[in-house]
Amino acid sequence: MIGTERGIGWRIVGYLGMAFAVAFIGLPLIWIVLTSLKQHGDIYSVPVRWFPDEWHPQNYADATERVPFLAYFRNSIIITVILCTIKIILGVISAYALAILRFPGRNLVFILVISALMVPSEVTVISNYALVSQLGWRDTYQGIIIPLAGIAFGTFLMRNHFMSIPHEIVEAARMDGAGPFRLLFQVLLPISLPTLVAFSMITVVNEWNQYLWPFLMADTEASAPLPVGLTMLQNNDGVSNWGPVMAATIMTMIPVLLLFLALQKYMIKGLTSGAVKG
Repeated sequence: MIGTERGIGWRIVGYLGMAFAVAFIGLPLIWIVLTSLKQHGDIYSVPVRWFPDEWHPQNYADATERVPFLAYFRNSIIITVILCTIKIILGVISAYALAILRFPGRNLVFILVISALMVPSEVTVISNYALVSQLGWRDTYQGIIIPLAGIAFGTFLMRNHFMSIPHEIVEAARMDGAGPFRLLFQVLLPISLPTLVAFSMITVVNEWNQYLWPFLMADTEASAPLPVGLTMLQNNDGVSNWGPVMAATIMTMIPVLLLFLALQKYMIKGLTSGAVKG
């Protein structure tokens, strides 16, 4: 009985903790949605009111009219697609080399990759900015994309997953005559789909939300992505008109949210799965 009571007590504590986490994450999102539907006066009302007296969906139209929102959206798609493609390809190939192939200095290369994970990206901002400016790449896609194309995290994640695959699978494929590319694309990647999807989703979210480097590089709507566009929208009138800003924030979040909902099963499985069983 004592053990059962303790189990129930810990279960209640777990549910309370989970409810607190959901509230901690969900309430700010609810506030953003409600603010995007408020008039200017309702946003600054005292005391604070969650629900407005009158809904104001015009904020969504204002967000697309006051700044070239569609141009920012186009830029975000282009930058995210190109960056994610580069990072996924480089991450998979480099992880394959470090996990499956045998060559001198392999462990040293992996240590260098791990070391890159420990260096904050802000450390390289000044040197990258000077180099990109000298090349004349300011306010261009390549000026934003190339300095962000490093992929230490993806190499680390995929390498550890490839290492968890039973060696017998690799040896059996080689005995069947599989070369390096066939081994990768026809054997390893199909059984690594959950981890690959998790890696891809994390990369998409990270690149979609990139702010600091695009903010330094983009001067106009020719290359500025959505996070930079939100800043320009916020400063458009010289004051913080939070209704259109929150509406634009919601529209910025929707594509990534839909992608996550579509791939969440694979992503969760990829982040929680261990070695392949066979």
